[in-house]
Amino acid sequence: MSTVLLVFLLYLAGMVIVGIVTARLASKSLDDFILGGRKMWTPVIALSEKGTDMSAWLLIGLPGQAFKMGIGALWAGIGVWLGSLFNWLVIATPLRKLAGKYNALTLPDYFESRFNDTSHLLRITSSILIVFFFTLYVSAQVVGAGKILASTFQIPNVVGMLIGLSIILFYTMMGGFIAESWTDFFQGIIMVIALVLMCVVAIVTFGGLGNIVAQISAIDSKAVLMSAGESGTALYLGLILGGLAIGFGYAGQPHIVMRYMALQGTKEVKKAAIIAMTWTTFAVSAAILLGFFAIPLLRGEITDPEHVTLAFAARILPGWLVGFILAAATAAMMSTVDSQLLVATSAVTEDIYRKLINPAASQKYLVRLARIFTVVIAVIAFILGLSAEQAVYWLVLYAWGGLAASFGPPLIMSLLWRRTTRTGVFAGMITGAITIVVWYNIPVLKAFLYELIPGFVLSLVVTVLVSLVTKRSGGLVPPAE
Repeated sequence: MSTVLLVFLLYLAGMVIVGIVTARLASKSLDDFILGGRKMWTPVIALSEKGTDMSAWLLIGLPGQAFKMGIGALWAGIGVWLGSLFNWLVIATPLRKLAGKYNALTLPDYFESRFNDTSHLLRITSSILIVFFFTLYVSAQVVGAGKILASTFQIPNVVGMLIGLSIILFYTMMGGFIAESWTDFFQGIIMVIALVLMCVVAIVTFGGLGNIVAQISAIDSKAVLMSAGESGTALYLGLILGGLAIGFGYAGQPHIVMRYMALQGTKEVKKAAIIAMTWTTFAVSAAILLGFFAIPLLRGEITDPEHVTLAFAARILPGWLVGFILAAATAAMMSTVDSQLLVATSAVTEDIYRKLINPAASQKYLVRLARIFTVVIAVIAFILGLSAEQAVYWLVLYAWGGLAASFGPPLIMSLLWRRTTRTGVFAGMITGAITIVVWYNIPVLKAFLYELIPGFVLSLVVTVLVSLVTKRSGGLVPPAE
């Protein structure tokens, strides 16, 4: 057995063990399965928030984009950093406070309670949007798993997809939020160590940062420019806005904001924010530099830029470390898929079945039902992944944009503006979702600007305008009051 395979199998075994150990803890109630009973250690929640945030995009998509376009990919990194900071400073504290007040387990739960929505309009709408976009999101991560394992072990993509998804399904079904948070914690540590390690080894291998930049410039002079060679003002502005716009999406990601809802209390927000932002700074910077540093070695040798992480590792690291990098890349995918599966499952089990169909269902039955829905959603995502032709980078951005435009403005306004109404939130959700789908599927619009920007702006405008002309439905005012 090769060293790479041995290290990778040890990693997978560790994830299975976590699922087994946490299974009993997550089986007591749906609250435990969905939010860990709001009793989890703050550093675990903080790194879980980052692990579930970054996904295969961090180890596959972002390095691939930097390898393809050069240091101009840094604009996307800046957008990610600012978006994450905004969430911790603006969203985390009021959302945790209100989630505790309403005993809300999910984002649809929060919206319905916040606006006293007895019609269940917000719960149903948000649940449908969550299941739709998260199924696409999970599909992108499954495609990422296929690429990781296929490029390392020379196996078909579909086999790699099956292996990765099977492990995730096991520990998510067994341990729910507790399992995925602890696995995210360890996976987050593995990811940042792997990325920083590869960058340090690359700098030493090439004889210093100056030598690397000189070699890259000789191969592709555009790669060393923040403009990525975009000469026109409009094109350069589009590059900057497209990268920064990724940050707009943070407030609308249910799998991220549920981490704030799971904190033990608002006093834990500051500690968690410091841990999360430190991790983000190192991880995102290293991911971009990794792809950038790989240009002298791999330009012209690999056809798919998203294979760059494993290909670069194989060129500069010994076998056992390549196995570690493979584990990190798989961790990036797993740490997001488990959370996405859990949020989508929660939308069906908690927000639709328990709240609207069978309120008298026992906790054990609900946990069993949640595990069944986890499998169903995973299978649908796998089938979609088989037909996916887009790169992981763009698949993730599409799903990210859909969630951002649907939930970002309504959530922000519901937390910060007392005039926000139920109708305004509903209109914002629908406007954001429709804009993303339409913009993405019209080539001339997609080529002009990342769909998240118009989707987010229109959702915000509609949420505000409709709220101004409709009457509040009796929901409580934000905690700041």
